[in-house]
Amino acid sequence: MKRYGLIGHPLKHSQSRFYFNNKFEHEGLDCLYQHFDLKSLDELKEVMEKYPDLCGFNVTIPYKEAIIPMLDEIDDVAKAVGAVNVVKITNGKMKGYNTDVYGFEQLLNRAINGKAIGHALVLGTGGASKAVQYVLKQKGIPFDLVSRSAEKGAYAYDTLTDEVLRQHQLIINTTPLGMFPHIDEFPDIHYQALGNKHILIDLIYNPKETAFMELGKTWGAKVYNGMQMFEEQAKKTWEIFNDHDH
Repeated sequence: MKRYGLIGHPLKHSQSRFYFNNKFEHEGLDCLYQHFDLKSLDELKEVMEKYPDLCGFNVTIPYKEAIIPMLDEIDDVAKAVGAVNVVKITNGKMKGYNTDVYGFEQLLNRAINGKAIGHALVLGTGGASKAVQYVLKQKGIPFDLVSRSAEKGAYAYDTLTDEVLRQHQLIINTTPLGMFPHIDEFPDIHYQALGNKHILIDLIYNPKETAFMELGKTWGAKVYNGMQMFEEQAKKTWEIFNDHDH
């Protein structure tokens, strides 16, 4: 049997286990996918010792960047992004990849549907944000970052004026705000400044409609959740796990 998994903390929101185990059952594969809720990345060593049949795992919040120094090798895209969400284990060696880039690109293509986007606003600066930034750069879409404190080159939430929000037609939430079970939380922006020219993308897929999306819809924005991104990156993950050239 081949074992795969997901590391992160917390993992209550994740549907990875259900997605992959359903796939294995449907395709008659002798594989198992489980969640490893690690309070610290130091616990990964114990997981690998306990499960020597572990062939690979996905990485989610908050370890997409912190995992990098522990890897033996890193794929070019993941290196350029500065974040890893897939690790393949071959003969005890770990190689990191980033399939969030592929997943987000598919979601973005659907959301903008060929429209020219003037400016994007990316809420959050973590590992998922780095994949989003990479795709926006590739597509030539200028963007600004928003963080809890005004980091270098980023807005803080309390410096986001209505004018700034009006100038950014595409707003992408890469933070965990609003993710199950904390479904009443949402990024603190002035939603009244939004209108029907705005597109809001939330990388969260559980719940299907976050408070961020609901508030955006109230003021006329088009909204998209992260389910397509999750499914596309999961497909790409499975390709990596099964491709002997990776």
